[in-house]
Amino acid sequence: MNRFRPAIFLRRYSMGRPSPYNARVDSIENEGEGKFVQTRKINYTDAAGKNRIWEMAIRPTRTETTGIDAVSIAAILKDANGKKNVLVTKQFRPPTEKVVLEFPAGLIDPNESVESTAVRELLEETGYVGTFSHSSHKEMPLFSDPGLTNANMALAFVDVDMNDERNQNPVPQLEDGEYIDVVKVPLKGMLEELRKLCTSEGCVIDARLYHFAEGIEIAQKI
Repeated sequence: MNRFRPAIFLRRYSMGRPSPYNARVDSIENEGEGKFVQTRKINYTDAAGKNRIWEMAIRPTRTETTGIDAVSIAAILKDANGKKNVLVTKQFRPPTEKVVLEFPAGLIDPNESVESTAVRELLEETGYVGTFSHSSHKEMPLFSDPGLTNANMALAFVDVDMNDERNQNPVPQLEDGEYIDVVKVPLKGMLEELRKLCTSEGCVIDARLYHFAEGIEIAQKI
């Protein structure tokens, strides 16, 4: 049996269908105005040339400096013994009606860079002082939920030196209305630890964090 047959079949099948690249947006109409979220109605033409309507949400806070809405932060904690942990936040998200496990994250302020946002948001949400390492934004744009919104983000990696005195007793700098718990999760066995937290506390997990942990799990098995 040719194990590549399904892929060949899929390729042949798709050749007889209109390409998704044929679709285009014709116009966008305002539906609702909010401080952090607004809604729009998109009139667009699909790949087959048919007129359709799509509803979406946008963030009105995107700045021209980066063209990116927010930064999600993979903060890697390193100690003298070489042990590595990842910082994960826990906060209540009203749309889910649950406490959600997430990467630290935040919106990019006007005239702010991805690099400075990552370091600032990490300090504000977790109290840890980190050094920017690298980010996805120079390689490709990342969209959080493309079926719902045009909101995009960068995944920034920040190194946290646990030998730094400032990281011995970190104190978050939370804004009014922010109630965030911070946990250190081992990089090795991260997925299992996240599962335990969800089971024991009844919380849920942000898809991006889960995909990150699952990716590490798969790589370690391979």
